[in-house]
Amino acid sequence: MIEITSRLAISEDEIELSFVRASGPGGQNVNKVSSAVQLRFDARNSPNLPDGVKSRLVRIAGSRMTQDGVIVIHAQRFRSQDRNREDAIERLVELIREATYVAPPRRKTRPTLASKERRLASKEKRGDVKRLRQGKPTAE
Repeated sequence: MIEITSRLAISEDEIELSFVRASGPGGQNVNKVSSAVQLRFDARNSPNLPDGVKSRLVRIAGSRMTQDGVIVIHAQRFRSQDRNREDAIERLVELIREATYVAPPRRKTRPTLASKERRLASKEKRGDVKRLRQGKPTAE
């Protein structure tokens, strides 16, 4: 089991790992060894995720989630397969952990009298500046 929070964990059976060749630096090794990791996690059909977490996960994952609800994470930051595997799993855990957070609802507030007065004073001052810039001759 991979622990997400103290109350939430996902089974390792739900994660599908495949290894592909990485792009970028690595010398001759990059052409021989499949060190990049492609992690696939079916979030929509996961029995361990609550419905609220699933819906927030769809919004947070964005382009990392397919039409079928599968999250795909491609990790090739490191040269070793083990470190890329750990990196991919950690990124998935962070994504799900972010989806577990529920933002508190916003309470509507009214502007205070002082803030209204400050706003009107700044508008009046700005209007005075613009009026002075018009360059109309004063009659004296």
